[in-house]
Amino acid sequence: MNGIKLLSTGSALPRQAVTNDDMAKRVDTSDEWIATRTGIRSRYHCSGDETHIGLCLAAARQALNRSGIGPEQIGVCIVATLSQDFLTPATACILQRDLGFPEDTVCFDLNAACSGFVYALHTAECLLAASQRKYGLIVGAEALSRITDFTDRSTCVLFGDGAGAALVEWRADYPSLHAVLGCRGNQKALYVPGANSTSPSYIHMDGKAVFRFAVEALPHCAKEVVEKAGLTLSDVDRFVFHQANQRIIDFSVKKLGVDPEKCTGNIARTGNTSAASVPLLLDELITSGVLTSGQKALCVGFGGGLTWAGALLELA
Repeated sequence: MNGIKLLSTGSALPRQAVTNDDMAKRVDTSDEWIATRTGIRSRYHCSGDETHIGLCLAAARQALNRSGIGPEQIGVCIVATLSQDFLTPATACILQRDLGFPEDTVCFDLNAACSGFVYALHTAECLLAASQRKYGLIVGAEALSRITDFTDRSTCVLFGDGAGAALVEWRADYPSLHAVLGCRGNQKALYVPGANSTSPSYIHMDGKAVFRFAVEALPHCAKEVVEKAGLTLSDVDRFVFHQANQRIIDFSVKKLGVDPEKCTGNIARTGNTSAASVPLLLDELITSGVLTSGQKALCVGFGGGLTWAGALLELA
């Protein structure tokens, strides 16, 4: 079998909730316009002394405390993100120091945009198989408000900040994630300019192109994962989809033919938090008792790259 199970989760959101009415004070929009097109009612933005690293630490500490696993037992630490405070050092390296992980812990940041957390889950599964310490910390975190153009109403209403963390254990008798990962290189549909660019490092997105991609990639990826696992969609207890746009999710749920009650999310409250989206929703489902021990969650991310990733994650 050789795989990982989820032991615990944690999450952190900034103090400041920003409603659609708040956004309407900054840009020509309205609550009705945003909600009907995206399903978003509010999102959270970092303010004052709040940082990306601070969100990561808060979510990670919560996951560690809930697991009962000591920092000396961690073998892998991965942070999935595209909006870290520093290009280097990696946020994962700061977590190693501040959380007291051993110095030989494998630590790095991973950028697969909105698919990043699921990419990181599978990466941790592979790395932990070769590690002497069989526990891994995976964090998905974003401070997207720091790279959002608040004069562009088509993008600024979408994105929020936050962090979600997962503590996983690898064992030889645990099931595989049956991960499915993919990429369709495209630097035009969704991108953020890099250090050598003469333009500001804001998020740029062709909404129509991303929508067309997402409603194809999400159902295709979900089906591939269960087929790889030798299961059917009806065997899945909960679908944890990247919270990009409610219309994307609704379209994909209908295409898959699964029970919408198994696919409820939190986009109305948190907006699109990119790599933080899947772990934030996982934590919410677990802490509310919707997901419990022994159940299977099919996690699917999709976004910039263009990338997609799916994994069947079982709760220990």
